[in-house]
Amino acid sequence: MSEIEFRSEMTVELVRSNASDADVLFAARVSTQGEQTLESAQSGDEATSRDRGLINYLMRDRHGSPFEHNSMTFYVQAPIFVFREFMRHRMASYNEESGRYRQLNPTFYVPNEKRNLVQEGKPGAYNFLPGTAEQTALVQAEAEAQSVAAYESYQRMLEAGVAREVARIVLPLNLYSSMYVTVNARSLMNFLSLRTKREGTHFPSFPQREIEMCAEQMENFFAELMPLTYEAFNKNGRVAP
Repeated sequence: MSEIEFRSEMTVELVRSNASDADVLFAARVSTQGEQTLESAQSGDEATSRDRGLINYLMRDRHGSPFEHNSMTFYVQAPIFVFREFMRHRMASYNEESGRYRQLNPTFYVPNEKRNLVQEGKPGAYNFLPGTAEQTALVQAEAEAQSVAAYESYQRMLEAGVAREVARIVLPLNLYSSMYVTVNARSLMNFLSLRTKREGTHFPSFPQREIEMCAEQMENFFAELMPLTYEAFNKNGRVAP
């Protein structure tokens, strides 16, 4: 049997991007300047600090469409249950590896000791508290044991000639998968507003930690690519325009 790997981290890579603050500017200014914006749109010039006011105005007053004229493609490796949460957001293009067409790798998510385990509160406003050493050991032992047993069952079926699309039905949700996610800045800000927990937001969110780990990495790339837009997003309560 292939060697089983247990991981506790999420991986997000920026594969390619066509995204800058300047993209917001020419898209916004066409409403008043028309064809005069074409030269700046084609020039590739970067936005400057003088453009901060316009970007902040657009964000504050929720003129959202200028933030759509850009693109970021991420390659994400995470457990299947995280991808199911991702795909609740119908604001991106997704392509995920297929258990019908390839044998899935035996890589499984097991929370480390930093992962809070105890849930308190009401639906939609839970607090999560650290678990005891005994709870952490139990979670890790059970997750590892079930992952091993499931993958052994999966391989027995494959070796017996059972189709991959059938054999995969025994695999658990903590199996790692991979996918490409392509999104524009407006949609990404919507995702970040819902899948990160930050003080001072207009609409507090309570994301599951594992998808927040992905969102935090995507946010870091966004902040580097579009710093003025990112600044305005935070200044205005992390509300997508």
